[in-house]
Amino acid sequence: MTEITDLFIKIISDIDSIDMAEAEFKKMIADDNELKNLYVEWCSENGSSFRNGFLDFCEEYIENRNSVWDSLSDHNEDA
Repeated sequence: MTEITDLFIKIISDIDSIDMAEAEFKKMIADDNELKNLYVEWCSENGSSFRNGFLDFCEEYIENRNSVWDSLSDHNEDA
């Protein structure tokens, strides 16, 4: 399943807005049945709905990315 999450990350990185990234991803799965099937499987494995799976991933990814920066900032303040 890492290939679909790699795609999620690429879309998030390429597009500045989560709403626009979601729209792009939904367009992609509408045009590609194999990708849609991978996404359905990913949603099932991760306890996300088809409707919100991509957004759930985006929120978690951004939160984790921000926490890395926060921990680096905290470390610099302690030094």
